[in-house]
Amino acid sequence: MAPRLQLEKAAWRWAETVRPEEVSQEHIETAYRIWLEPCIRGVCRRNCKGNPNCLVGIGEHIWLGEIDENSFHNIDDPNCERRKKNSFVGLTNLGATCYVNTFLQVWFLNLELRQALYLCPSTCSDYVMGDGVHEEKDYEPQTICEHLQYLFALLQNSNRRYIDPSGFVKALGLDTGQQQDAQEFSKLFMSLLEDTLSKQKNPDVRNIVQQQFCGEYAYVTVCNQCGRESKLLSKFYELELNIQGHKQLTDCISEFLKEEKLEGDNRYFCENCQSKQNATRKIRLLSLPCTLNLQLMRFVFDRQTGHKKKLNTYIGFSEILDMEPYVEHKGGSYVYELSAVLIHRGVSAYSGHYIAHVKDPQSGEWYKFNDEDIEKMEGKKLQLGIEEDLEPSKSQTRRPKCGKGTHCSRNAYMLVYRLQSQEKPTSTVEVPAFLQELVDRDNSKFEEWCVEMAEMRKQSVDKGKAKHEEVKELYQRLPAGAEPYEFVSLEWLQKWLDESTPTKPIDNHACLCSHDKLHPDKISIMKRISEYAADIFYSRYGGGPRLTVKALCKECVVERCRVLRLKNQLNEDYKMVNNLLKATGKGDDGFWVGKSSLRSWRQLALEQLDEQDGDADQSNGKMNGNSFSKDESKEERKEEEEELNFNEDILCPHGELCISENERRLVSKEAWSKLQQYFPKAPEFPSCRECCSQCKILEREGEENEALHKMIANEQKTSLPNLFQDKNRPCLSHWPEDTDVLYIVSQFFVEEWRKFVRKPTRCSPVSSVGNSALLCPHGGLMFTFASMTKEDSKLIALIWPSEWQMIQKLFVVDHTIKITRIEVGDVNPSETQYISEPKLCPECREGLLCQQQRDLREYTQATIYVHKVVDNKKVMKDSAPELNVSSSETEEDKEEAKPDGEKDPDFNQSNGGTKRQKITHQNYIAYQKQVIRRSMRHRKVRGEKALLVSANQTLKELKIQIMHAFSVAPFDQNLSIDGKILNDDCATLGTLGVIPESVILLKADEPIADYAAMDDVMQVCMPEEGFKGTGLLGH
Repeated sequence: MAPRLQLEKAAWRWAETVRPEEVSQEHIETAYRIWLEPCIRGVCRRNCKGNPNCLVGIGEHIWLGEIDENSFHNIDDPNCERRKKNSFVGLTNLGATCYVNTFLQVWFLNLELRQALYLCPSTCSDYVMGDGVHEEKDYEPQTICEHLQYLFALLQNSNRRYIDPSGFVKALGLDTGQQQDAQEFSKLFMSLLEDTLSKQKNPDVRNIVQQQFCGEYAYVTVCNQCGRESKLLSKFYELELNIQGHKQLTDCISEFLKEEKLEGDNRYFCENCQSKQNATRKIRLLSLPCTLNLQLMRFVFDRQTGHKKKLNTYIGFSEILDMEPYVEHKGGSYVYELSAVLIHRGVSAYSGHYIAHVKDPQSGEWYKFNDEDIEKMEGKKLQLGIEEDLEPSKSQTRRPKCGKGTHCSRNAYMLVYRLQSQEKPTSTVEVPAFLQELVDRDNSKFEEWCVEMAEMRKQSVDKGKAKHEEVKELYQRLPAGAEPYEFVSLEWLQKWLDESTPTKPIDNHACLCSHDKLHPDKISIMKRISEYAADIFYSRYGGGPRLTVKALCKECVVERCRVLRLKNQLNEDYKMVNNLLKATGKGDDGFWVGKSSLRSWRQLALEQLDEQDGDADQSNGKMNGNSFSKDESKEERKEEEEELNFNEDILCPHGELCISENERRLVSKEAWSKLQQYFPKAPEFPSCRECCSQCKILEREGEENEALHKMIANEQKTSLPNLFQDKNRPCLSHWPEDTDVLYIVSQFFVEEWRKFVRKPTRCSPVSSVGNSALLCPHGGLMFTFASMTKEDSKLIALIWPSEWQMIQKLFVVDHTIKITRIEVGDVNPSETQYISEPKLCPECREGLLCQQQRDLREYTQATIYVHKVVDNKKVMKDSAPELNVSSSETEEDKEEAKPDGEKDPDFNQSNGGTKRQKITHQNYIAYQKQVIRRSMRHRKVRGEKALLVSANQTLKELKIQIMHAFSVAPFDQNLSIDGKILNDDCATLGTLGVIPESVILLKADEPIADYAAMDDVMQVCMPEEGFKGTGLLGH
């Protein structure tokens, strides 16, 4: 037994020998456990909830002893956000903007570019006046140049450890949650910057992009016949180098410049020869820029998948690159030194992280720029371009060894080289005064924030220290001995000792009984404390009501004592009743008691005794915030009474003794007398009481009805044996020779009638043929002769003339529908015609067909089937667990299952023409759809997947569903339906002709050897928008 239950039992053990009227103050204090021994710290490990004197383990351990000041607050030191001396400023990653941050840092450390941007005129001069910066509003750059100016100024002189580039990113219209192609971003932004600066008057500003990044090469084609050279000059801002099949950067450059032969179908038309001739073509470097950007083409188009992939091969590069061998005009200075390595971490082209290793042009030190974090790259051996992958690749290759001054990287995608100069680096670029004022203001805001955070930390520390002293002082005075005491809830004491939440006023309302005193059952969640501590608590925190020694409720203790004694007595009575039931004679004298009531009478009696305590709790529920409305409580009590009332299980619906003797038992007068003490309001039925007369009459009528139904079913089965057994049925496509007339009824009528004949005691008899369901509101037939031989044949049943005569006798016929065969013309053989009566209604027939087509195009959550094909053969083997499979058999069972006695209105009405005219076109369509769904449903075979789809979802969305079901990537799926290829990913299923119960064939291409991650598969399912709609493309 748990300690808490042991304490509960010990607190009320005295009630076994003390009558309710003899309860004294000592008994009350025992029930409230006033004098239980308090627990000792170190001996008791956790709080004893059953002991109000246990004040151990309530959260006091964190306050006793010395406490570190930092535990009093959760505010980081603002100085951690301060820029360290001789370090660079980072940039915040706004979600997936790390590719932007790396280029911004590389461009910032290009001193010539930074200087030129500072010289660019700015509208900031309107914002900054003679007396400084406007205070009433923040500065908002208007152009891309102004955004770069402001960012560069902050990167240079900000006091912050990192700054927010959201203004620049927003100005470009970039999606912060979408990672883009970094190389494409570099090209587009440089083009945009060049176009923007081309309008400047200062040539140092206007031409900075060309001076720093622009080189020139020529496409040279030489005719092998006459030796004529054809040149096409072109400018470049970076060289795009293929890395496939190469290990060194110099090999990549050589391949870029290598000679290409133009032969065969690819021959060159020589203007000198005036004919197609064999020729050679190559690229000649004419001039190189100060800053040489070498793009390593790691992200390439995969013809097999139709999407990008990353080449994770190692490429070696040196810190010094001599470009003289590759330049046409020798003699100049073409020695470059490495200044930046841009890196993409990750094995996939659609995910990963961008960082940069950049060289400080002034100090010559290398730094790693990783968004907000910037770290100096130190060590005996500098390793550029080396970063661990975010996720391991399946094919890890060993990194080749590198000599001094050379490096190898499998993640570097861009190398930036600077022309080596004999001159020392220029002095620090000065920030213009107008920009410096903006930076100073931002620094002032940062300093104010630091002061504010430091003050908040100080306040939290001071508050914590005060609380520490309060706890140390009060916790020693918290226990209550023989001195005056009060009760406070354990929950409030724990919150008082919880440093993370502010202490609220004391609220004891939830612990009150119906007499507004402390409820005995709530003592397990209360703690007894000294009056001294309680006075301090209420003076500092307020609240109430205060629960002193006067709050011990004698009325509740007395009532509990009475209930406990009754429960003890119940055990003895239970044994007595059991013995009396065993000793009951076979005489007819006694009382009827329900067998269910006899089995559960002890539990019912216990619940009745507990109801009084429950009522006490419920009376106080409004104070605990758990009150119910009057209507709710009445309904609940009513339900409980219906469930719990003793001996009502043998009451019939009329309030009399039920007629079923299997549900009741005869007990002796002594047993009934004992039971009646606990259930004085229970219905009493002496053994001489007759059963309910009304129930007897109904029972007799029910037996007579069953006999009647059996007789009717037998008569109808005998009269229509072939219709019941579905034998010798006529067919319209092969008209029988021995008759010229056939009658029509609905298949639904036949099926319902067969159900009744099979189970006449469970189903109601069918009284009406209900042929109005086959007619339109105008009384015309809804089917053509041709459709009744094909798709609509499942909706009708053909009747022989002899059977029709019998149907007219057995059922109410609302409308007669018949097909007559007539011979037309004198020619031999004569032409045969089939005339329906009533005739076809063309208008309603056309409306029905349109509605059917519309339903097939506007469905939601319908089932279709996908069948995988291998070598043009369907896969029949067992497959993985299916997704969203709906069992057709289960649906049929649902359709077949109807409550006993349910009647269809179409088969229980007489010939009431007025009501029949109200049958709408939609009613018939709904009826027909029900029959079609049941009779023409596709039967799913093994290995086939059932998917839930809607008409308005696209083919692309369906492919994603198929990917989850078959583990085939969308770009590997070849789908077809009825021989038609489905290839328009943007089209909806409705427009593609995919209807409910369709079967789509799936043929999968050979799987790719290594998908980096399932996220990539999901990514490539979406169209690549790139920088469409952004400021980089002029939008």
